[in-house]
Amino acid sequence: MRLFEETVESRVIYRGKIVTLREDVARLENGTLASREVVEHPDGVCILPMEADGTVYTVRQFRYPFGEVTEELPAGKMDRGETHEAAARRELSEEVGCEAGELLYLGELLVSPGYSTEAIHMYLARELTHGAQHLDEDEFLEPVRTPFQRLFERVMRGELTDASTVAAILKTNELLRQEAGGTK
Repeated sequence: MRLFEETVESRVIYRGKIVTLREDVARLENGTLASREVVEHPDGVCILPMEADGTVYTVRQFRYPFGEVTEELPAGKMDRGETHEAAARRELSEEVGCEAGELLYLGELLVSPGYSTEAIHMYLARELTHGAQHLDEDEFLEPVRTPFQRLFERVMRGELTDASTVAAILKTNELLRQEAGGTK
């Protein structure tokens, strides 16, 4: 089995500041046509900033689509032409006022590959130096400092639910376990 779909037709339905919505027609493996809705989104970044003592910065912010405050790792979308490493450094500086001496790439997370092009690039930031937080004009958030183990436990209890936050915490937990055991 080859597992493919070929785009036959594509039409932009909506173009916004952040997302574009397309309606496509795809030819499937067996020759039939199927409708596909695609949300085009620039990639994003998620950063786990960890102090030498093991504490981590998260941010609390109101998330309009859910109508509630969430707690997440610092994150944001990439600007046009920006590398994900540069975006991670920028977002870390903007949201928590930190610079990272070590920025370790944890991998990529496909947000919802059934309908979205968005991928999140995750980083562990260590060797932090501190400056001033400088948020975007329309950004309101509160930094929180929490021991990493407590964040891991909250993920396991389902208290932290942002996908990139959960994935970065789980990946970092495994990385720390490997570092403590001398394996990689």
